[in-house]
Order: sequence, then C-alpha cells, then structure tokens
Amino acid sequence: MKIVVAYKWACDPQEATVGADGTVDWSRAKPGVSDYDPVAIELARRLAEATGAELIGVTAGAKGVGATIACKAVLARGLDRVVVVEDDELRDAGTAELAAVLAEAVRHIGDVDVVITGDSSVDVAGKMVPTTLAGHLGWAALAEVTAVSGQPGSLRVDRAVPGGVQSLEVSGPAVLAASADAAQARVPGMKDLLAAGKKPVENLQIADLGRPAANATVTVTGTARPARKARKNQFLDTTNPAAAAAELVTALRGAGAL
Repeated sequence: MKIVVAYKWACDPQEATVGADGTVDWSRAKPGVSDYDPVAIELARRLAEATGAELIGVTAGAKGVGATIACKAVLARGLDRVVVVEDDELRDAGTAELAAVLAEAVRHIGDVDVVITGDSSVDVAGKMVPTTLAGHLGWAALAEVTAVSGQPGSLRVDRAVPGGVQSLEVSGPAVLAASADAAQARVPGMKDLLAAGKKPVENLQIADLGRPAANATVTVTGTARPARKARKNQFLDTTNPAAAAAELVTALRGAGAL
C-alpha cells in the first residue's frame, strides 16, 4: 500500500506586510510547511503505521520547494520519502496547473492507494486543489476528513458534517482532504530531524513527467484596500449619562447600526 501526502511549501501571510495602496509585500515572509499540512501528515502516518504502507510526500512549485530545509521539514514528521516537482514554470501557476502536476507526480510514483491533503494552503486558502487533483486522477474526493482506516481498496472514512460525523466506506483510490482539527500534529524532535537527512528525495521537473508547461497563468493586475466610510466625529455630552445613552441609541439607529 502506498499513501501519498500532498503538501505545500509556502510563505506565511502573517509575516507579509500590506502597503497603503493595498500591495502585499512578501519579501520578509519566511516559507514553511503550510499550516494544515502537518495535520494531513499525522493522519496519513497513523494509517501507514496501521497498514504497513509506504508514506510518500509530494509537492510542486517554483525553485525553493526542493530545498534541503523544506524536505527535512516534512520528512522529520514521519514521511518515508518525498517527490518534489521543482520548476520555475510553476512560479505563477494557479490551482488547476498545480493540481495537474501533482496528479502526474502521483502517477509517476505509481500504485498509490490514497492521497491525503491538508484542509487548505496557508497562502491561497482556496480549498480547490484536493478536488481538482481527484478530477485529474479520476478518483473519489472527500473533504473535512477526521479519521481514516482500512486497507487498500476498502477504506473507512469519517468526515465532519453539520451536526455530526458522517461515516463512509470508500472502495478504490481516493483523495482525502483532512479537516483542520483531524489530528494533533506532532513536533519533530532532534532524532527525527537527524533521521530526515538520510531519507530519499526525488527531484523532478515538469519535463520529467512528460507534461508540457501550461499556457495559463494567474497574474495579480492590481490591489486595493476596502473602501472606508468617513468618520462622523459626533461627540456626546456625558454630563447626564441617561441623556447621553439615549442620544447614542438614537445616533446608532439613525446610522442603521441598530
């Protein structure tokens, strides 16, 4: 059995800054494993340990995603090996292109039984890659997964739904998007980090997958801050608290706030 975890090496928006014109400056934002991906790795690791499966990480992106620090960051969390598609043709790639390349990487690995992803990526948060990836593979897709067990070709999947938990039997390969709280991601120790440096990493480019680069790209053409309403600068005389309170209520109602 082979279990693949699709992860993303991305910059943290919390470290980006926004200029007065709305332009986002990413220059000081450090890249790291996307916030929800450690949860997916932990969920996959538990399934791998229960079934004796090989646990493989896969990612795609521009130069940097295959850096030693990036690979060790995920290998230290329990992956057996990683496959990295590192190609500057993917620098401006959108969801569709990334999902298509990930699908080719999964085919390259071969005999994969299940792909597990995080809830969403920290930088885009579109939640579209898992289903798009499943579409390219022709596999079933399930989101908000909280638990998974079973054997190849017969998985039991629990997923969060409004008001409870839905249990499903999945036959055949599938792409599962883990819910944000599906598992408590473990923190790698020094032993894990040292072992990660000895695990295999396979570096590929788009051409190695027999797939031409996509013609479609996504380009930011403009940014703007949300419009702000002008302040009313209305002051209340609080000498008489009761009268001030009544005046405040009247003002709020007049502004449509109540």
